[in-house]
Amino acid sequence: MSIMTGVAALPMYDWPELRSETDQFWDKLSNCLKRFGFPAPKALDRSRPPEAIWHDGNLVLAQCCGLPYVRDLFNEVALVGTPAYELDCGAGSYYSVIVVHSDCDVSSLDDIGGLRLAYNSRNSQSGYAALAYLLQQSAWNASPFSESICTGSHRASIKSVAQRQSDLAAIDAVTWKIALRHEEAAGDLRILAQTEPTPGLPFICANRSDWRADQIHLAVVEAMASLEEECRHALMLSGFSPTLPTDYGVIRSQFEKSGSIIL
Repeated sequence: MSIMTGVAALPMYDWPELRSETDQFWDKLSNCLKRFGFPAPKALDRSRPPEAIWHDGNLVLAQCCGLPYVRDLFNEVALVGTPAYELDCGAGSYYSVIVVHSDCDVSSLDDIGGLRLAYNSRNSQSGYAALAYLLQQSAWNASPFSESICTGSHRASIKSVAQRQSDLAAIDAVTWKIALRHEEAAGDLRILAQTEPTPGLPFICANRSDWRADQIHLAVVEAMASLEEECRHALMLSGFSPTLPTDYGVIRSQFEKSGSIIL
């Protein structure tokens, strides 16, 4: 085992309102990883963009989005597993909710022609690719939107729709529930539709011969089991699923099938 200090990040749901709970979770994770022999850092890396951290050769643990995992990281990282959240779908999976302003008069996806889309990133499964696939399955052969606005985050997309700067957004269901607790703008929106569940946001580590992802998995399970109930509920954590790389093939397949729709 190398004696270098590893790198870690949990950027996907790291809202300021949850910073304390995220740090509590990392404290548990770090201690468990060290007991399993991994060089876990004392603190999470919040200084660099997530993309840079995901590609770091000393990455001991991070959470990433499913789309960049299958498109950019598949051969560079090892899959540790997938957190399960307090959602009404299978453990280790999630979905997106399609939200509009409460005053918007559209009643289905058939009515969204001409609306303005807010999305967090073109490299986002929940905010971009899942919506494209849903529209393709709904018989839209091209983008129905009059404008597409990149906001940079799900929270910014929620605010954009609430402030009528845009009309519709696809939001990760975990983020949506967090927003209902902590973001006032979410109260001005309603759910128009939702996507089919896909594997959730995975935990990954660098693909190294001296690091066993299955041992990191066990460390995560141990850490999550020792987390205080109040903290676990604040982070919406309910378990840790032993997902396989092949489970994420559905995301790659859906992305390829919906490639004709440029949102």
